[in-house]
Amino acid sequence: MRMLINVPETVVADALRGMAAAHPGLTVDVERRVVVRRDAPVAGKVALVSGGGSGHEPLHGGFVGPGMLAAACPGEVFTSPVPDQMVRAAAAVDSGAGVLFVVKNYTGDVLNFEMAAELAEDEGIQVAKVLVDDDVAVTDSLYTAGRRGTGGTLFVEKIAGAAAEEGAPLERVEAIARRVNERCRSFGVALSACTTPAKGSPTFDLPAGELELGIGIHGEPGRERRPMMTSGEIADFAVDAVVEGLRPSGPVIALVNGMGATPLLELYGFNAEVQRVLGERRVPVARTLVGNYVTSLDMAGCSVTLCEVDEELLRLWDAPVETPALRWGR
Repeated sequence: MRMLINVPETVVADALRGMAAAHPGLTVDVERRVVVRRDAPVAGKVALVSGGGSGHEPLHGGFVGPGMLAAACPGEVFTSPVPDQMVRAAAAVDSGAGVLFVVKNYTGDVLNFEMAAELAEDEGIQVAKVLVDDDVAVTDSLYTAGRRGTGGTLFVEKIAGAAAEEGAPLERVEAIARRVNERCRSFGVALSACTTPAKGSPTFDLPAGELELGIGIHGEPGRERRPMMTSGEIADFAVDAVVEGLRPSGPVIALVNGMGATPLLELYGFNAEVQRVLGERRVPVARTLVGNYVTSLDMAGCSVTLCEVDEELLRLWDAPVETPALRWGR
């Protein structure tokens, strides 16, 4: 097993210790698995809390900081965090203005965040929840009922986080988060399977010379398997699927996301093809983000997310943010 780790049992704790050493703006509780912005709680400000299984970095811990999340709860690799983590995070960041849980649509995350919301409310914390379900590839999967939550999570956390940073009340931040989710759609492609530290071998069989269209971020099955395609052919397929699912009538922000093992040289080349297809479909692009943001360990591949924006959502997207993974305007 060729991995830069000590032993599989400590891989998440080791990563959190390294994260704490690299980012003094964060408070990282390695033992209890909570990442918090160091200045939390911020008086009078709604706090966004998210989380999920590790292996998707920088999601979610890399999005903790001013202008985005107040806290994140990392679970074990591809495993939901537990309710106690979520309650602990909510208590650490609640200033009395309330907490918004941002939940990807995976069964474990949904159930645990629902339980955590009830427990937090028992402790006097006002909690709202928004479910992210942006993936158009499949209706149901091994991990979900309905669409999966993937790249749209970044848009929800960034745009709703900016609204919270401006002092919007909980009801308003929740409404914006829901609006963003409704305007986001994603589609992912795998060129190779990922390998979890515990298993030490690929999570699914993908023969040489083939790719999987429509995968999830845990390597869940997609729409179909095909012989290897060119970057342009993949862009045609993926963008058409997203545009068909979203049917935008206005400008979009495009996220061209790597799945963990795809170099920027390839991602920028793929972005050129994505922009070509969007131009052919007459979809105006207001902003573009390219890089590894919502990953699946060492999977080679990519995903495309489009978020249709109006003037307000674009302003909130452009608002200052200072996290380990996203940083502009400050």
